[in-house]
Amino acid sequence: MTRDAVAPGSEHLPTARLRTHRGRRRRDAALAYLLVSPSLVIFTVFVAYPFGRNIWLGLYRTPPFPGLPRRYAAYEQYQQILTSPEFVASLRTTALFLLMTVPTGLALGLLLAVAAHQRLRGIAIYRTIFSSTVATSIAVASVIFFTLLNPQVGLLTWWLGREGQPSVLADPQWALVAVSGVTVWQNLGLSFILMSAGLQAVPDDLLEAASVDGAGPWSRLVNVTLPMLSPTLFFSAVVGGILSLQAFGQIDLLTEGGPLRKTNVLVYAMYDAVFRQNNEGKAAVLSVALFGLTLLLTLVQIRLLERRVTYER
Repeated sequence: MTRDAVAPGSEHLPTARLRTHRGRRRRDAALAYLLVSPSLVIFTVFVAYPFGRNIWLGLYRTPPFPGLPRRYAAYEQYQQILTSPEFVASLRTTALFLLMTVPTGLALGLLLAVAAHQRLRGIAIYRTIFSSTVATSIAVASVIFFTLLNPQVGLLTWWLGREGQPSVLADPQWALVAVSGVTVWQNLGLSFILMSAGLQAVPDDLLEAASVDGAGPWSRLVNVTLPMLSPTLFFSAVVGGILSLQAFGQIDLLTEGGPLRKTNVLVYAMYDAVFRQNNEGKAAVLSVALFGLTLLLTLVQIRLLERRVTYER
């Protein structure tokens, strides 16, 4: 029997194709790394390196007098600071601040978005007003509310019936509530914009079908709008929680962490440790704790809220 004739050089075709494929993959990989390299450099310089240095600084005790060398304390400093009554009080204040700002901001943003979603003449003016706080800086918002809460000339002081009394910002019982109100007002424009964008994605035919079936405005909101709006609510809750954990400017300008450290959230405790106590090691430990708290809060929100999210197919 004779074998089938094989064209000269055909036995090398699979190897040649494999080499060509490998060469193409190397070129694609090199191009991908080249395109990603600017982002990697920025991430390394401004995120990864500072975070790693914070962890390293937390292992060293900062001397009380400048010029003296740091002393290595291993993880003893982490344990000492994270179990101190000062840290526990600051953590409790941060938790209360979150509870006061995030749910309130979501509820008010949703309420304003639903009100501005009506098809009425001139409604665009109200949409502009509701979203205007997103263009207001923290400094401007703080100055506005500092004036409104002034015990002599503040309109909010008169409305609250506190004429002649100390400012709300100087009251240990109400200072955190006042700062939380400023934070909610500052972030209300972003919450309103997110909710309005989510409402635009709710199909009108579903609302019309529910209306034909006899559902009232409240029933349509609870049974149709909110389930369709759940991805936006989920996103807004995560973003609002992160923004509240990073709140600093309004606290620094309005209360400086007081009175009696009642507004001393973790971010301000970090600032106080560096610029008032000259303790970089303590500030580094607090920054690592804040990162852990932010990560934990985000994971909990994803775990609990994502189950209730309804995505449109």
